[in-house]
Amino acid sequence: MTVAITRKEPGAVELRREAARCRDARAARRMLALALVLEGASREGAARAAGMDRQTLRDWVHRYNAEGLAGLHDRHRSGRKPRLTPEQEAELVTAVEQGPDPDRDGVVRWRRVDLQALIEARFAVRLHERSVGKVLRRLGFARLSVRPRHPKADEAAQEAFKKASPSWYARRCPSTPAASRSRSGFRTRPASASRAR
Repeated sequence: MTVAITRKEPGAVELRREAARCRDARAARRMLALALVLEGASREGAARAAGMDRQTLRDWVHRYNAEGLAGLHDRHRSGRKPRLTPEQEAELVTAVEQGPDPDRDGVVRWRRVDLQALIEARFAVRLHERSVGKVLRRLGFARLSVRPRHPKADEAAQEAFKKASPSWYARRCPSTPAASRSRSGFRTRPASASRAR
């Protein structure tokens, strides 16, 4: 049993104009198939011209009758359901913000592979390392590459070393005066010495 196109507006000419303006190629093909049907082409011929079978054209006629031109566009799909619940994600956010405990977790900063093990241990959810990165991005975390810092580092000793280093370097490696350097950085003889020879 064939399904009739019950919408008479827009007509075949207007459908062709809309198809020419439409940026969605699939929706444009569907509009052209409907225009062919309105012009008197057979369902089979209109479907073949638009690259679909008769049943698919019939489904699009139903959508067009119910929703108009908007029904000819693909509907947005929501995608796969998240593997972690909102409560688990909130707990993960807290764990990431607090950072790892070196004694308990065995690391001084989180990596995706460490968080993968944490998620599996706490929530019994096995995620790929790349999926852990996607979850972190969705939760608002960015990947940072920082210099590692030992938890038992002596910051006072490091500062004292930094203050002592420049004076030591200046005594050991005196710099050459800028006037006696060439453009390439090598030492040159004073101009008077080179003329004398």
